[in-house]
Amino acid sequence: MDKKIKIHKGLDIPLSGAAELHCTDLRCIRTYGIQPHDFVGLTPRLEIHEGDHIEAGQTLITDKNNARIRLTSPVCGTVKEIRRGKRRLVEAVVVEQEGKQTVWKCDPADLRSRNGLIEAMTACGLWAMMRQRPFGIIANPDDAPRDIFVSLFDTAPLAPDLGFADRQLVVDNEQFLAAGLNALGLLTDGKVHVGISARQASYRSLADSNAVFHEFSGPHPAGNVGTQIAAIAPLNKGERVWTMNPQDIVTLGRLFATGEYQPERCVAVCGPAAAHPQYCHIKAGASLGELLQGQISSREYPKLTDCRQQTTVSGTRIISGNVLSGLTSTTDDFVGAYDSQVTLIEEGDNYDFMGWFMPGLRKHSFSRTFLSGVLAKPAARFHLHPWRFDTNLHGGERPLVFSGDFERVFPFDIYPTQLLKAAIIGDIDLMEQLGIYEVEPEDFALCEYIDPSKTEIQSIIRSALEQCRKESI
Repeated sequence: MDKKIKIHKGLDIPLSGAAELHCTDLRCIRTYGIQPHDFVGLTPRLEIHEGDHIEAGQTLITDKNNARIRLTSPVCGTVKEIRRGKRRLVEAVVVEQEGKQTVWKCDPADLRSRNGLIEAMTACGLWAMMRQRPFGIIANPDDAPRDIFVSLFDTAPLAPDLGFADRQLVVDNEQFLAAGLNALGLLTDGKVHVGISARQASYRSLADSNAVFHEFSGPHPAGNVGTQIAAIAPLNKGERVWTMNPQDIVTLGRLFATGEYQPERCVAVCGPAAAHPQYCHIKAGASLGELLQGQISSREYPKLTDCRQQTTVSGTRIISGNVLSGLTSTTDDFVGAYDSQVTLIEEGDNYDFMGWFMPGLRKHSFSRTFLSGVLAKPAARFHLHPWRFDTNLHGGERPLVFSGDFERVFPFDIYPTQLLKAAIIGDIDLMEQLGIYEVEPEDFALCEYIDPSKTEIQSIIRSALEQCRKESI
C-alpha cells in the first residue's frame, strides 16, 4: 500500500546559485577518472597498465577481497596515468577518450533472471553503483537483501531536479526508469521501496507490484534514502538492505531493456561561486577541470591546486556533491561516482570584524545567534539579498557542547548525541544498541552544520562504521 509520510525534523539551507533548467552536452570531455576512494571498503587491484588501450566497459580495477566487484572504463581510449598516494595506494586511474566510441553490450534476454542480471551488472561495472546498508559499502552480489530502497528526489542544498536530469539522459525516461525499478525487483525477495515527492505522484504507475511507493514531504533530509529507510522499515542488526541512486537506475533500465551499458549522468553545476549555474550531460567520471571551464569567476582560481596539500587558499572551493556531505576536490579530480552535483562556494579564509558581536543580518543562523535567525527573511527577497555563505567555520574545534539541537534536525528514532559519544570512545556494543547500523555519515550532515563545537561528526561516524565492519568480518 502506498503511504504518505511527513518528516518534521530537519532544516532547509537557503543557499543561492541553483542550476538553471538548461542542459549543456559535455560528453566530448576528453579526460575521465576512476577514483577507488569513492567506494568504501574496496581494496583496489589494478588490471591495466599506463599506456594500455581500453574499450568502454573494460575492467580497470577489481576488489582484492571480491573479484566479482569491478570498476570499469566509461569510455574507449588510453590509460593516461595511474595516480598513487601514500604507500603507493591507487588514488585514480585516468583515461583519455580517443577514437571511435562504442558501448558495452550483452543480450537482454540473458538478464531476465537474477543470476543473469547480476552477472551482466558485475561484468560491465554497474554493480559498483549498488550500495549496502549498513556500512555504505558496495553490495555483495552473493548476498540477498531484505529490501531495496530508492529515493527519486533530493532535498540537499541546491540538489538537482532529478526529474529534469533524468529527462536529459534518455528519450523516453519513464520507460527506462520503469525497467530499472523492475530489474531491482529481481534482486530481492522483499520489496523495492521507492520514495517520491508530491509532484512525482505519476511515477506510481511505472513499476510492477514488487515496488511500493511512499510519498515524502518535509525539510531536508526528507530526500535522503537513510531517512526514508528509518521511516519505512528501520534496519536491525544482522539485516542488509541495498540502495541505488536514481540516475544509476536509469542506466540499469537501459541495460535491462536494450543490453547496452552507457554510464552517463546529468550533473548540476551550482553554488554561489558558479558563474553560470546549469546542468551538464556528461559521462561518468568526467574531469572536473574540463567540466568547470568558464564556471569559476574568482581571480584566485589558479590557487586551487594547493588544495591537494590541504592548505588554506583564497578563491573558490570545488565540492563534488552537496555542501553538507560532498568531498572537497580540485580541478585535477573527477566527478564522484555517486554524485549528481558539483557545488562551487567561496573559500572562507577571512576574519569578520568583531565576529559574533555583529548583528549578522546576512548570515544564516539556526541557533538564533544572529538577528537573521530571529527576523525571518521572505523567500521572495532572498535572491535579491542573499545571506553570505562561504566555507568559514567562524572558530576552531572546541569541546563538545550538547544543547539538544541535534535532536531538532535528526529525524531518526535514535539518540544522535548518545550515539556520537559512543562512536568517539569506540564502544561497539553501545553503538549497536544505539542504532549505528541504521546510519551513514550523510545522515549526520545537518548535525555537523549546526554544531557550535565544529566537530567533524561525519568523519567520526565513518570511522565508527569502519570499526564495526572490520569487527564483523
